[in-house]
Amino acid sequence: MTKKRILFTGGSGKAGKHVIPYLLNQGHRVMNVDLVRLDYPGVDNLVADITDSGQMFNAMSSYAGLDELEPGNGVPRFDAVVHFAAIPRILITPDNETFRVNTIGTYNVIEAAVKLGIKKIIIASSETTYGICFSDGQTDPHVLPLQEDYDVDPMDSYGLSKVVNEKTARAFQRRSGFDIYALRIGNVIEPHEYAELFPLYFKNPAMRRRNAFCYIDARDLGQIVDLCLKNDNLGFQIFNAGNDHNGAIIPAKELAERFFPGVPVTHDLEEHEALFSNRKIREVLGFKEQHNWRKYVKPD
Repeated sequence: MTKKRILFTGGSGKAGKHVIPYLLNQGHRVMNVDLVRLDYPGVDNLVADITDSGQMFNAMSSYAGLDELEPGNGVPRFDAVVHFAAIPRILITPDNETFRVNTIGTYNVIEAAVKLGIKKIIIASSETTYGICFSDGQTDPHVLPLQEDYDVDPMDSYGLSKVVNEKTARAFQRRSGFDIYALRIGNVIEPHEYAELFPLYFKNPAMRRRNAFCYIDARDLGQIVDLCLKNDNLGFQIFNAGNDHNGAIIPAKELAERFFPGVPVTHDLEEHEALFSNRKIREVLGFKEQHNWRKYVKPD
């Protein structure tokens, strides 16, 4: 496998701090660009602000570490950019600030990567684009399972910023012909959260309705990012990044009927098939789940 030199924005966040170790374990070199350093062996860090275009151009044309000075051949080119940095949800900053940081930051990152000739770009989109998670009141999806060809229609600043980012990515892909993939990342679960959260979810399944019962293990997300790095010549793509099953003990058909009554279902659901479909990453990228929740918590 070809080892890649990767610039990763937002690697100090909840998802990134698990994805970066996965990429390092695959042999890649990773420079984390964030406002906060990631204290993990082997990772390079650069403190920078994605909303500053100049800083993004500078970061992507920078040495990753002092060791790269030794060959005397100038600054190596990054092979890929993985962009996770963002305000991670609503109600952390005012809505206009969430939208500004997420959209301008993503524009700056993709523009710099394209203009510097970095031909593989992966950005973090979100399950919230489907318009259920942060809706005002209880909203039904148009159809189940949720798949990438869905007419996404969020009503919140965060979900909207992610839809805009997908359009930005598509525009730059048309301009450049490079590979730019957007991951609609499900609800990220860290290893310690299974025991902490899932028993409560099983007792109160309605808590997970806004997420359409989806989850993505942070380590499996690392595999998905690595598969995106390995799969070339796909152009612009959107991928749901979720695990194989729902984060619930109730069968999929019953979940749909109970919590989304009257919503059309496009096919007969397998027993625990995720309502947030990951079929595309399995069929196109070759994703093979490693961390199903049943490995870590047993239902009562």
